[in-house]
Amino acid sequence: MPESAATPSSEGPRPSRLRWLMIAFAFLATVINYLDRQTLSITAPLLKQEFGMNDETYGLILSAFMLAYTVMNGLSGPFIDRFGTRVGYACCMLWWSTAGVLHMFVRGPLSLGAFRFLLGMGEAGNWPAAVKLVSEWFPAKERALASGIFNSGSALGAVIAPPLITWLVVKWGWQQAFLVVGLLGYVWLAGWWLIYRVPEHVQAELRRERIPPSRLFQTRFVPFFTLSKVFLDPVWYFYIFWIPKYLSSVHHLSLLDIGKLAWIPFVTADIGNLCGGALTTLLANRGCPIPQARKVSISVFTVLMTSAIAAVFAPNVGWSLAFVSIATFGYTGCSANMLALPADVFPKSVVASVYGFASMGSGFGGMLFSWLTGRVIDQHGYMPVLIGYGIMPLIALAILLFLCGPLHRDGKFATASLRPPAI
Repeated sequence: MPESAATPSSEGPRPSRLRWLMIAFAFLATVINYLDRQTLSITAPLLKQEFGMNDETYGLILSAFMLAYTVMNGLSGPFIDRFGTRVGYACCMLWWSTAGVLHMFVRGPLSLGAFRFLLGMGEAGNWPAAVKLVSEWFPAKERALASGIFNSGSALGAVIAPPLITWLVVKWGWQQAFLVVGLLGYVWLAGWWLIYRVPEHVQAELRRERIPPSRLFQTRFVPFFTLSKVFLDPVWYFYIFWIPKYLSSVHHLSLLDIGKLAWIPFVTADIGNLCGGALTTLLANRGCPIPQARKVSISVFTVLMTSAIAAVFAPNVGWSLAFVSIATFGYTGCSANMLALPADVFPKSVVASVYGFASMGSGFGGMLFSWLTGRVIDQHGYMPVLIGYGIMPLIALAILLFLCGPLHRDGKFATASLRPPAI
Protein backbone atom coordinates (compact mmCIF):
# COMPACT_ATOMS: atom_id res chain seq x y z
CA MET A 1 0.00 0.00 0.00
CA PRO A 2 1.46 3.43 -0.85
CA GLU A 3 2.28 5.75 2.03
CA SER A 4 -0.39 8.24 1.03
CA ALA A 5 -3.02 5.57 1.49
CA ALA A 6 -1.56 4.10 4.64
CA THR A 7 -1.14 7.16 6.80
CA PRO A 8 -2.48 10.67 6.96
CA SER A 9 0.92 12.08 6.10
CA SER A 10 -0.08 14.38 3.29
CA GLU A 11 -1.38 17.48 4.99
CA GLY A 12 -1.07 20.10 2.26
CA PRO A 13 0.53 23.53 2.82
CA ARG A 14 1.93 24.65 6.15
CA PRO A 15 -0.94 25.06 8.66
CA SER A 16 -2.31 28.58 8.91
CA ARG A 17 -2.27 30.46 12.18
CA LEU A 18 -5.97 31.09 11.62
CA ARG A 19 -6.57 27.49 12.70
CA TRP A 20 -6.49 28.63 16.35
CA LEU A 21 -9.23 31.19 15.69
CA MET A 22 -11.32 28.53 13.96
CA ILE A 23 -10.92 26.04 16.80
CA ALA A 24 -11.95 28.82 19.19
CA PHE A 25 -15.34 28.91 17.44
CA ALA A 26 -15.77 25.15 17.98
CA PHE A 27 -14.70 25.56 21.61
CA LEU A 28 -17.26 28.33 22.25
CA ALA A 29 -19.99 26.38 20.46
CA THR A 30 -19.29 23.41 22.72
CA VAL A 31 -19.43 25.62 25.83
CA ILE A 32 -22.84 26.90 24.73
CA ASN A 33 -23.94 23.36 23.87
CA TYR A 34 -23.24 22.21 27.42
CA LEU A 35 -24.73 25.28 29.06
CA ASP A 36 -27.98 24.52 27.21
CA ARG A 37 -27.69 20.88 28.23
CA GLN A 38 -26.76 21.50 31.87
CA THR A 39 -29.49 24.03 32.56
CA LEU A 40 -31.91 21.15 33.08
CA SER A 41 -29.49 19.29 35.36
CA ILE A 42 -29.19 22.28 37.68
CA THR A 43 -32.89 23.11 37.68
CA ALA A 44 -33.99 19.45 37.94
CA PRO A 45 -34.71 19.51 41.71
CA LEU A 46 -37.01 22.53 41.23
CA LEU A 47 -38.75 21.11 38.16
CA LYS A 48 -39.22 17.70 39.81
CA GLN A 49 -40.92 19.35 42.76
CA GLU A 50 -43.01 21.75 40.67
CA PHE A 51 -44.22 19.10 38.21
CA GLY A 52 -44.25 16.04 40.51
CA MET A 53 -41.63 13.97 38.67
CA ASN A 54 -39.84 10.94 40.13
CA ASP A 55 -36.38 9.71 39.08
CA GLU A 56 -37.75 7.33 36.46
CA THR A 57 -39.75 10.12 34.79
CA TYR A 58 -36.66 12.32 34.82
CA GLY A 59 -34.70 9.46 33.25
CA LEU A 60 -37.32 9.13 30.50
CA ILE A 61 -37.06 12.86 29.76
CA LEU A 62 -33.30 12.46 29.41
CA SER A 63 -33.97 9.51 27.12
CA ALA A 64 -36.14 11.74 24.91
CA PHE A 65 -33.14 14.00 24.46
CA MET A 66 -30.95 11.02 23.70
CA LEU A 67 -33.44 9.56 21.20
CA ALA A 68 -33.36 12.76 19.14
CA TYR A 69 -29.61 13.04 19.62
CA THR A 70 -29.14 9.48 18.41
CA VAL A 71 -31.24 9.77 15.27
CA MET A 72 -29.89 13.17 14.29
CA ASN A 73 -26.26 12.14 14.68
CA GLY A 74 -26.80 9.79 11.75
CA LEU A 75 -28.35 12.62 9.71
CA SER A 76 -26.39 15.69 10.83
CA GLY A 77 -23.00 14.24 9.82
CA PRO A 78 -23.96 13.63 6.17
CA PHE A 79 -25.79 16.99 6.14
CA ILE A 80 -22.64 18.80 7.28
CA ASP A 81 -20.50 16.91 4.75
CA ARG A 82 -22.98 17.74 2.00
CA PHE A 83 -23.41 21.48 2.69
CA GLY A 84 -20.06 22.24 4.31
CA THR A 85 -18.88 23.13 7.76
CA ARG A 86 -19.93 26.79 7.59
CA VAL A 87 -23.56 26.18 6.69
CA GLY A 88 -23.91 22.92 8.63
CA TYR A 89 -22.56 24.25 11.93
CA ALA A 90 -24.70 27.40 11.62
CA CYS A 91 -27.89 25.40 11.07
CA CYS A 92 -27.20 23.19 14.09
CA MET A 93 -26.52 26.17 16.38
CA LEU A 94 -29.65 27.98 15.22
CA TRP A 95 -31.81 24.91 15.86
CA TRP A 96 -30.55 24.01 19.31
CA SER A 97 -30.45 27.61 20.57
CA THR A 98 -34.08 28.09 19.57
CA ALA A 99 -34.99 24.82 21.29
CA GLY A 100 -33.18 26.02 24.42
CA VAL A 101 -35.22 29.23 24.51
CA LEU A 102 -38.46 27.23 24.16
CA HIS A 103 -37.76 25.56 27.53
CA MET A 104 -39.00 28.69 29.28
CA PHE A 105 -42.53 27.64 28.20
CA VAL A 106 -42.42 24.21 29.92
CA ARG A 107 -45.69 23.38 31.68
CA GLY A 108 -45.11 19.75 32.71
CA PRO A 109 -43.20 16.52 32.00
CA LEU A 110 -44.68 16.15 28.50
CA SER A 111 -43.69 19.60 27.25
CA LEU A 112 -40.31 19.29 28.97
CA GLY A 113 -39.70 15.99 27.17
CA ALA A 114 -40.78 17.54 23.84
CA PHE A 115 -38.41 20.48 24.16
CA ARG A 116 -35.56 18.20 25.26
CA PHE A 117 -36.23 16.17 22.11
CA LEU A 118 -35.89 19.31 19.96
CA LEU A 119 -32.71 20.28 21.81
CA GLY A 120 -31.21 16.86 21.17
CA MET A 121 -31.96 17.17 17.44
CA GLY A 122 -29.87 20.32 17.16
CA GLU A 123 -27.08 19.51 19.62
CA ALA A 124 -26.25 16.31 17.75
CA GLY A 125 -24.51 18.31 15.04
CA ASN A 126 -21.92 19.97 17.26
CA TRP A 127 -19.36 17.16 17.36
CA PRO A 128 -19.55 16.04 13.71
CA ALA A 129 -19.16 19.71 12.68
CA ALA A 130 -16.25 20.32 15.06
CA VAL A 131 -14.50 17.10 14.01
CA LYS A 132 -14.81 18.19 10.38
CA LEU A 133 -13.45 21.64 11.26
CA VAL A 134 -10.40 20.03 12.91
CA SER A 135 -9.76 17.85 9.84
CA GLU A 136 -9.93 20.92 7.60
CA TRP A 137 -7.55 23.11 9.59
CA PHE A 138 -5.11 20.86 11.53
CA PRO A 139 -2.39 18.34 10.56
CA ALA A 140 -2.67 14.80 11.91
CA LYS A 141 -0.28 15.13 14.86
CA GLU A 142 -2.19 18.21 16.13
CA ARG A 143 -5.69 16.82 15.73
CA ALA A 144 -5.94 15.22 19.16
CA LEU A 145 -4.79 18.48 20.78
CA ALA A 146 -7.21 20.53 18.65
CA SER A 147 -10.00 18.07 19.46
CA GLY A 148 -9.11 18.33 23.13
CA ILE A 149 -9.31 22.12 22.92
CA PHE A 150 -12.79 22.23 21.42
CA ASN A 151 -14.01 19.31 23.52
CA SER A 152 -12.82 21.09 26.67
CA GLY A 153 -15.70 23.43 26.01
CA SER A 154 -18.01 20.69 27.27
CA ALA A 155 -16.17 20.53 30.56
CA LEU A 156 -15.95 24.32 30.85
CA GLY A 157 -19.66 24.56 30.16
CA ALA A 158 -20.27 22.03 32.89
CA VAL A 159 -17.94 23.98 35.24
CA ILE A 160 -19.61 27.34 34.83
CA ALA A 161 -23.16 25.99 34.54
CA PRO A 162 -23.75 25.28 38.27
CA PRO A 163 -22.82 28.76 39.58
CA LEU A 164 -24.21 30.59 36.53
CA ILE A 165 -27.53 28.75 36.34
CA THR A 166 -27.93 28.80 40.11
CA TRP A 167 -27.42 32.59 40.08
CA LEU A 168 -29.90 33.07 37.24
CA VAL A 169 -32.50 30.88 38.93
CA VAL A 170 -32.13 32.62 42.31
CA LYS A 171 -32.25 36.09 40.73
CA TRP A 172 -34.90 35.67 38.01
CA GLY A 173 -36.32 32.14 38.04
CA TRP A 174 -35.77 28.95 36.04
CA GLN A 175 -37.64 30.21 32.96
CA GLN A 176 -35.27 33.14 32.51
CA ALA A 177 -32.27 30.85 33.03
CA PHE A 178 -33.30 28.84 29.96
CA LEU A 179 -33.90 32.06 27.98
CA VAL A 180 -30.53 33.67 28.72
CA VAL A 181 -28.53 30.53 27.95
CA GLY A 182 -30.44 29.91 24.73
CA LEU A 183 -29.79 33.43 23.45
CA LEU A 184 -26.01 32.97 23.71
CA GLY A 185 -26.14 30.79 20.60
CA TYR A 186 -27.40 33.66 18.46
CA VAL A 187 -24.38 35.76 19.44
CA TRP A 188 -22.04 32.94 18.38
CA LEU A 189 -23.94 32.50 15.13
CA ALA A 190 -23.34 36.11 14.05
CA GLY A 191 -19.56 35.85 14.53
CA TRP A 192 -19.35 32.44 12.86
CA TRP A 193 -21.19 33.48 9.73
CA LEU A 194 -18.98 36.54 9.27
CA ILE A 195 -15.61 34.82 9.83
CA TYR A 196 -15.52 31.07 9.11
CA ARG A 197 -14.16 29.74 5.82
CA VAL A 198 -12.50 26.53 4.59
CA PRO A 199 -8.81 26.70 3.49
CA GLU A 200 -8.49 26.86 -0.29
CA HIS A 201 -6.40 23.70 -0.66
CA VAL A 202 -8.96 21.82 1.45
CA GLN A 203 -11.81 23.06 -0.73
CA ALA A 204 -10.05 21.57 -3.76
CA GLU A 205 -9.58 18.27 -1.90
CA LEU A 206 -13.23 18.15 -0.88
CA ARG A 207 -14.33 18.67 -4.49
CA ARG A 208 -12.25 15.66 -5.56
CA GLU A 209 -13.64 13.36 -2.84
CA ARG A 210 -17.10 11.99 -3.46
CA ILE A 211 -18.01 9.07 -1.20
CA PRO A 212 -21.55 7.75 -0.66
CA PRO A 213 -22.26 7.43 3.09
CA SER A 214 -23.36 3.82 2.56
CA ARG A 215 -19.75 2.87 1.71
CA LEU A 216 -18.65 3.76 5.22
CA PHE A 217 -20.51 0.79 6.69
CA GLN A 218 -18.54 -1.57 4.46
CA THR A 219 -15.47 -0.86 6.56
CA ARG A 220 -14.44 -2.59 9.77
CA PHE A 221 -13.81 0.67 11.59
CA VAL A 222 -17.23 2.36 11.50
CA PRO A 223 -19.43 -0.38 13.08
CA PHE A 224 -16.95 -1.25 15.83
CA PHE A 225 -16.06 2.38 16.55
CA THR A 226 -19.81 2.93 16.92
CA LEU A 227 -20.08 -0.04 19.28
CA SER A 228 -17.22 1.26 21.45
CA LYS A 229 -19.11 4.52 21.98
CA VAL A 230 -22.16 2.60 23.20
CA PHE A 231 -20.13 1.75 26.30
CA LEU A 232 -17.91 4.82 26.61
CA ASP A 233 -20.02 7.95 26.24
CA PRO A 234 -22.92 7.04 28.60
CA VAL A 235 -20.36 7.33 31.41
CA TRP A 236 -19.97 11.02 30.61
CA TYR A 237 -23.71 11.51 30.32
CA PHE A 238 -24.07 10.14 33.83
CA TYR A 239 -21.67 12.73 35.20
CA ILE A 240 -23.36 15.51 33.25
CA PHE A 241 -26.96 14.65 34.06
CA TRP A 242 -26.81 12.94 37.44
CA ILE A 243 -23.96 14.40 39.52
CA PRO A 244 -26.05 17.30 40.90
CA LYS A 245 -28.77 14.81 41.91
CA TYR A 246 -26.16 12.42 43.32
CA LEU A 247 -24.77 15.18 45.52
CA SER A 248 -28.29 16.06 46.66
CA SER A 249 -29.54 12.51 47.26
CA VAL A 250 -26.45 10.77 48.68
CA HIS A 251 -24.57 13.61 50.34
CA HIS A 252 -27.64 15.79 51.12
CA LEU A 253 -26.24 19.00 49.67
CA SER A 254 -28.47 22.03 49.14
CA LEU A 255 -28.86 23.76 45.76
CA LEU A 256 -26.36 26.42 46.83
CA ASP A 257 -23.85 23.78 48.00
CA ILE A 258 -24.25 21.94 44.70
CA GLY A 259 -23.50 25.21 42.92
CA LYS A 260 -20.28 25.50 44.95
CA LEU A 261 -19.03 21.92 44.40
CA ALA A 262 -20.54 20.36 41.26
CA TRP A 263 -18.08 22.15 38.98
CA ILE A 264 -15.01 20.39 40.38
CA PRO A 265 -15.15 17.16 38.28
CA PHE A 266 -15.47 19.28 35.16
CA VAL A 267 -12.35 21.30 35.91
CA THR A 268 -10.39 18.05 35.88
CA ALA A 269 -12.25 17.12 32.69
CA ASP A 270 -11.01 20.34 31.08
CA ILE A 271 -7.46 19.45 32.05
CA GLY A 272 -7.94 15.92 30.70
CA ASN A 273 -8.90 17.23 27.27
CA LEU A 274 -5.62 19.07 26.95
CA CYS A 275 -3.53 16.29 28.50
CA GLY A 276 -5.01 13.68 26.16
CA GLY A 277 -4.06 15.69 23.10
CA ALA A 278 -0.70 16.71 24.54
CA LEU A 279 0.31 13.12 25.32
CA THR A 280 -0.37 12.01 21.75
CA THR A 281 1.50 15.00 20.32
CA LEU A 282 4.45 14.30 22.64
CA LEU A 283 4.61 10.65 21.58
CA ALA A 284 4.34 11.58 17.90
CA ASN A 285 7.10 14.17 18.21
CA ARG A 286 9.34 11.49 19.73
CA GLY A 287 8.90 9.23 16.74
CA CYS A 288 5.94 7.09 17.78
CA PRO A 289 3.62 6.43 14.79
CA ILE A 290 0.36 8.31 15.21
CA PRO A 291 -1.87 5.16 15.36
CA GLN A 292 0.23 3.72 18.20
CA ALA A 293 0.37 7.08 19.97
CA ARG A 294 -3.41 7.28 19.89
CA LYS A 295 -3.77 3.74 21.27
CA VAL A 296 -1.38 4.42 24.15
CA SER A 297 -3.14 7.65 25.09
CA ILE A 298 -6.61 6.12 24.88
CA SER A 299 -5.53 3.16 27.04
CA VAL A 300 -3.94 5.31 29.76
CA PHE A 301 -6.92 7.60 30.14
CA THR A 302 -9.51 4.82 29.92
CA VAL A 303 -7.95 3.02 32.88
CA LEU A 304 -8.29 6.21 34.94
CA MET A 305 -12.06 6.11 34.37
CA THR A 306 -12.34 3.03 36.60
CA SER A 307 -11.89 5.31 39.63
CA ALA A 308 -15.68 5.74 39.56
CA ILE A 309 -15.82 2.43 41.43
CA ALA A 310 -13.77 3.89 44.28
CA ALA A 311 -16.33 6.69 44.67
CA VAL A 312 -18.78 4.06 45.94
CA PHE A 313 -16.61 3.48 49.01
CA ALA A 314 -15.64 7.11 49.62
CA PRO A 315 -16.08 8.12 53.28
CA ASN A 316 -17.33 11.64 52.53
CA VAL A 317 -18.31 14.02 49.74
CA GLY A 318 -14.74 15.28 49.33
CA TRP A 319 -13.28 11.87 48.54
CA SER A 320 -16.27 10.99 46.37
CA LEU A 321 -15.76 14.10 44.25
CA ALA A 322 -12.03 13.34 44.04
CA PHE A 323 -12.60 9.89 42.54
CA VAL A 324 -15.29 11.18 40.19
CA SER A 325 -12.89 13.94 39.13
CA ILE A 326 -10.21 11.38 38.21
CA ALA A 327 -12.81 9.55 36.13
CA THR A 328 -13.86 12.70 34.25
CA PHE A 329 -10.17 13.53 33.65
CA GLY A 330 -9.78 10.07 32.13
CA TYR A 331 -12.87 10.36 29.96
CA THR A 332 -11.88 13.60 28.29
CA GLY A 333 -8.26 12.52 27.79
CA CYS A 334 -9.57 9.44 26.01
CA SER A 335 -12.20 11.41 24.10
CA ALA A 336 -9.69 13.92 22.70
CA ASN A 337 -8.04 11.05 20.84
CA MET A 338 -11.28 9.33 19.86
CA LEU A 339 -12.42 12.55 18.19
CA ALA A 340 -9.29 12.55 16.03
CA LEU A 341 -9.65 8.96 14.78
CA PRO A 342 -12.11 9.50 11.87
CA ALA A 343 -9.73 11.90 10.10
CA ASP A 344 -6.90 9.38 10.52
CA VAL A 345 -8.84 6.66 8.72
CA PHE A 346 -11.06 8.54 6.23
CA PRO A 347 -10.82 11.54 3.86
CA LYS A 348 -11.93 14.99 5.06
CA SER A 349 -15.08 14.89 2.95
CA VAL A 350 -16.70 12.22 5.14
CA VAL A 351 -15.31 12.72 8.65
CA ALA A 352 -18.53 14.40 9.85
CA SER A 353 -20.53 11.44 8.55
CA VAL A 354 -18.19 8.93 10.20
CA TYR A 355 -18.34 10.66 13.56
CA GLY A 356 -22.08 11.23 13.22
CA PHE A 357 -22.73 7.56 12.54
CA ALA A 358 -20.44 6.53 15.40
CA SER A 359 -22.20 8.95 17.71
CA MET A 360 -25.42 7.07 17.07
CA GLY A 361 -23.81 4.42 19.26
CA SER A 362 -23.23 7.09 21.85
CA GLY A 363 -26.87 8.10 21.59
CA PHE A 364 -28.29 4.58 21.79
CA GLY A 365 -26.06 3.86 24.77
CA GLY A 366 -26.97 7.13 26.45
CA MET A 367 -30.68 6.62 25.85
CA LEU A 368 -30.61 3.07 27.23
CA PHE A 369 -28.38 3.77 30.20
CA SER A 370 -30.15 7.03 31.15
CA TRP A 371 -33.36 5.04 31.58
CA LEU A 372 -31.59 2.19 33.37
CA THR A 373 -29.81 4.65 35.65
CA GLY A 374 -33.07 6.18 36.83
CA ARG A 375 -34.65 2.76 37.33
CA VAL A 376 -31.67 1.34 39.23
CA ILE A 377 -31.32 4.43 41.43
CA ASP A 378 -35.02 4.31 42.34
CA GLN A 379 -34.69 0.66 43.41
CA HIS A 380 -31.09 0.19 44.60
CA GLY A 381 -29.40 3.58 44.94
CA TYR A 382 -26.18 4.82 43.34
CA MET A 383 -23.74 2.01 44.28
CA PRO A 384 -24.45 -0.40 41.38
CA VAL A 385 -24.62 2.53 38.96
CA LEU A 386 -21.14 3.82 39.84
CA ILE A 387 -19.65 0.32 39.70
CA GLY A 388 -21.18 -0.23 36.26
CA TYR A 389 -19.89 3.08 34.94
CA GLY A 390 -16.43 2.15 36.19
CA ILE A 391 -16.39 -1.09 34.20
CA MET A 392 -17.95 0.07 30.92
CA PRO A 393 -14.91 2.07 29.70
CA LEU A 394 -12.80 -1.10 29.75
CA ILE A 395 -15.30 -2.77 27.41
CA ALA A 396 -15.04 0.19 25.04
CA LEU A 397 -11.24 0.02 25.14
CA ALA A 398 -11.20 -3.70 24.28
CA ILE A 399 -13.46 -3.07 21.27
CA LEU A 400 -11.25 -0.24 20.02
CA LEU A 401 -7.96 -2.11 20.43
CA PHE A 402 -9.00 -5.54 19.14
CA LEU A 403 -11.95 -5.07 16.77
CA CYS A 404 -11.69 -1.69 15.00
CA GLY A 405 -8.73 -2.63 12.84
CA PRO A 406 -5.74 -0.43 11.86
CA LEU A 407 -6.07 3.22 12.83
CA HIS A 408 -4.63 4.65 9.63
CA ARG A 409 -6.01 5.68 6.25
CA ASP A 410 -8.07 2.90 4.71
CA GLY A 411 -6.66 2.09 1.26
CA LYS A 412 -10.20 1.73 -0.10
CA PHE A 413 -10.58 5.48 0.30
CA ALA A 414 -7.44 6.66 -1.46
CA THR A 415 -8.18 9.94 -3.23
CA ALA A 416 -7.61 8.48 -6.67
CA SER A 417 -10.36 5.95 -6.14
CA LEU A 418 -12.88 8.54 -5.09
CA ARG A 419 -13.37 10.24 -8.39
CA PRO A 420 -16.62 9.21 -10.04
CA PRO A 421 -16.24 7.14 -13.21
CA ALA A 422 -16.55 8.94 -16.52
CA ILE A 423 -19.88 8.57 -18.23
